[in-house]
Amino acid sequence: MNDGRSIPAIGFGTYLVPNDDAARITREALDIGYELVDTAAFYGNESGVAEGLGGRDDIFVTTKLWRSDMGHDSALRAFDQSLEQLGRDSVDLYLIHWPMPSIGKHVETWKALVRLREEGRARSIGVSNFGSDHLRDVLDATGVAPALNQIELHPGFQQRELRAFHADHGILTQSWAPLGQGTMLEHPEIVRIAAARGCTPAQAILAWHLHHGLAVIPKASARERLAANLAAGDVTLQTADIAAIDALDDPAGRLGPDPARL
Repeated sequence: MNDGRSIPAIGFGTYLVPNDDAARITREALDIGYELVDTAAFYGNESGVAEGLGGRDDIFVTTKLWRSDMGHDSALRAFDQSLEQLGRDSVDLYLIHWPMPSIGKHVETWKALVRLREEGRARSIGVSNFGSDHLRDVLDATGVAPALNQIELHPGFQQRELRAFHADHGILTQSWAPLGQGTMLEHPEIVRIAAARGCTPAQAILAWHLHHGLAVIPKASARERLAANLAAGDVTLQTADIAAIDALDDPAGRLGPDPARL
C-alpha cells in the first residue's frame, strides 16, 4: 500500500455472517490459512470476529465506519466502539464504508481517519465505495491519499476508469463481491476457462482479480469453499483467459447501490 504497509491479497470477508456464527467461521478461516479478516460496524459481527481471532495479533483486521457515523467527532466515537467490539487497541485498516455525498461529510470524516492514523490506532486508513470525485475531495483537502479503496468489482463490472485513477494516485484497489455475488460462476466463458485450467469457476475469477493486481475479500461460510477461495492464489491463467474475462465487462453491471446516489 502507499503507506509502506502490506496487505494479504486474499482475505476472508464477513458480510452477512451473523454474529453468532462469526467466531466459528473466523476460526475456520484462520485454520485454513487466511491472514486477513474483513468486518464492519454495519455487519454487526465485530464481537464474533474478535472471539474467532482469539487474541491473535498476527492477523490483518479491517473494519469500517458506517454511514450514520459520518462526521469528524462521530467518526472518532464510532471507531472507539469498533475497537471495543473487537477487543483491540488498534486495527490494521479502517475504512469509510460509503462516501454519502448527500450528507457532505466525507472530507471531515477523512480528517478524523488521518488523526487516527497519526495516533497509531488505525495503522492504515482507506475508503470504500468512493468514486474519483470523492477521492479528489479528500486528496485536495488533506493531501493524504487513502491506502486502499474497497469497491464493487467483478468480471461483469470492472470499474476500469476508477482503477486507472487509483493507479495514478497509488491507491490499492480491493474488490468486494469479486464473484459478482455468484452471478458470474455459471457464465459459459468462466466455466470454460475453469475447466481448461483444472480449477473451479470461483478460482478462475479470483485468479483474474489477482492477475490485475486487485486484492479480494470473497465471502464463504463452508470450509471447503473457504479453502478453495484461498487456493486461487495458486491458479495461473493464460493471456487468452485474461482477455476473455476482460471482455465480460458491462458498465451497467453494478449489482450494489450506486455510491453517487446515496
